[in-house]
Amino acid sequence: MQTNRFYILASTALLLLLGYLTYGILQPFLAPLAWAVVISIVFYPVYAYLLKYIKWPIVASLAVLLLITIVLIGPFSYTFYLLIDEARNLSESFDRGQLESVKNVLNNPTVHQLAKNIGRIFNLSLTDAQMQKELTENLSKVGKNIIGMIPTGIGNVMSAVANFVFMMFAVFFILKDGANFMQKLRDYLPFSEENKNALTVQVRDVIVSTIYGGVVVAIVQGIIGGITYALLGTHSPVLWGLATAISSFIPLVGTFAVWGVISVYFFIQGVMWKGVVMILVGVLGISMVDNVLKPIIIGSKTKMHILVIFFSVLGGINMFGLIGLIMGPLVVAVFISVLKIFKEIESCSGSS
Repeated sequence: MQTNRFYILASTALLLLLGYLTYGILQPFLAPLAWAVVISIVFYPVYAYLLKYIKWPIVASLAVLLLITIVLIGPFSYTFYLLIDEARNLSESFDRGQLESVKNVLNNPTVHQLAKNIGRIFNLSLTDAQMQKELTENLSKVGKNIIGMIPTGIGNVMSAVANFVFMMFAVFFILKDGANFMQKLRDYLPFSEENKNALTVQVRDVIVSTIYGGVVVAIVQGIIGGITYALLGTHSPVLWGLATAISSFIPLVGTFAVWGVISVYFFIQGVMWKGVVMILVGVLGISMVDNVLKPIIIGSKTKMHILVIFFSVLGGINMFGLIGLIMGPLVVAVFISVLKIFKEIESCSGSS
């Protein structure tokens, strides 16, 4: 009995040590590996279709890699070019201190009265000229800081290129050997076949609902938002469109965090019709996409409380970066599923 207990403790300690070392080895590549899994799931139907006509898995996988490269590199390169161009224009505007919108905001009666009230509360006596001077000086500093961040941005681009190469390398083998790998992984799980199937279904549902639901909805909302921002003459519509797409993953607040702020900005500027149009597009267009399209794609597959989703998304972003939008809910969903399996095992043990 004593020998058996020592064996269990030693095996557990060795397993934990090896698991920790394995995590340390793979940790620098977790982000590209996670993206590789996500992209492989998205494009696996294409791979399966090609495999019907191309009998060599290697050739089919290479063909899908070529398609992925075209789909990803083209739009992302153009978007990156637009982001750089808009950041440069924005920094030049800041540096010149010629943003007319700043003066419009300061000259707005509501903002003017609010500034006076704040000055009275904190015993400050700033004239309009002083406020404009302070703002333009600070905006000029912001512009210089944006320019100063360009070398760092170039370094980040090089890192992103390296991660993209690692990701595509992983995608090739996940597509080619993914089915065998998943079967071996299932064999290693210490659960019954019924529990393995339940866990597999839960993981698949979370991934499918997040990717095909969240990502598709985010892209559509970002495109609608970006076009609307451009038509209404908003500065940097691509940046705001990208922010709209990302904010769609945040529960409770969602895209309102972007289009709501922009509509308030229009009202403060005194351009009432733009504010009204922004609200109408936000409510009837951007938000309606979320309310109509997402339920069709997701259905009732993901059965997690909105509070759990909220913190799993934010925690996932904090831990994994942008891929945490998917990894956060996935890890939490798997954790909950494993807890349910252990509860069922415990119930069966107790009844027997």
